[in-house]
Amino acid sequence: MTPYEEAVQTELRRWQQAMQKPPSAVGRLSTTVQKRINRIIPERIHQLITATIKQMTRAVLFGAEYINRLPEVGSTLPQREARVISRIDFYRKAGAAEGGVTGAGGIWLGLADFPLLLSLKMKLLFEIAALYGHSVSDYRERVYILYIFQLAFSSQERRQVIYQYLVNWPEHSRQLPNDINQFDWLTFQQEYRDYIDLAKMAQLIPGVGAAVGIVANYQLISQLGRTAMNAYRMRWLEENKALLS
Repeated sequence: MTPYEEAVQTELRRWQQAMQKPPSAVGRLSTTVQKRINRIIPERIHQLITATIKQMTRAVLFGAEYINRLPEVGSTLPQREARVISRIDFYRKAGAAEGGVTGAGGIWLGLADFPLLLSLKMKLLFEIAALYGHSVSDYRERVYILYIFQLAFSSQERRQVIYQYLVNWPEHSRQLPNDINQFDWLTFQQEYRDYIDLAKMAQLIPGVGAAVGIVANYQLISQLGRTAMNAYRMRWLEENKALLS
């Protein structure tokens, strides 16, 4: 094992421990409050939000323009990750710029930030998957991408569930339904929306929206990138453990 691979394993172990930590008191209180708010919101609004996120996500997952990178073949882990880090940096700068523009435009442009940011995040995940050598033409690889997304933008309780799916991916992937329409869209949209509420609502405030949009988008894409790297590191180390021993 090279020094780089040893460093990756050390970083990965710290991340794995964080994913398995029980919810904090503050996290549990936040989840409780958000659940109460969700009960107040009319069901037709929940259905509208769910349908919107479902259609946006499906458009990204099945849009040909997002499948434009072939899986990386023959590269070492340091080579792969150098390219991954470069792409994360590109997308977080693009997201920050987009957040600044929409945030400066007030509430209407601020609302437009939601689908734009979602598209950037999904595009980044497609690229990272290919750089780690996985073909996103496989439906199950796209589900893996959705799980990474949930892992990055969910409550700690939900993270613990999703983390176990990824740890046991070979077995879990064999149990997946063949139809992506059976994916749990309601949980997906609620967790994602609830997670970004505090970070993104201030973006709609005149005068500070641009600054909030820049910082929030930069940090959200950075977090997604770190989560994706560690999720794919788990698979890479497991698939190459015979070579590393």
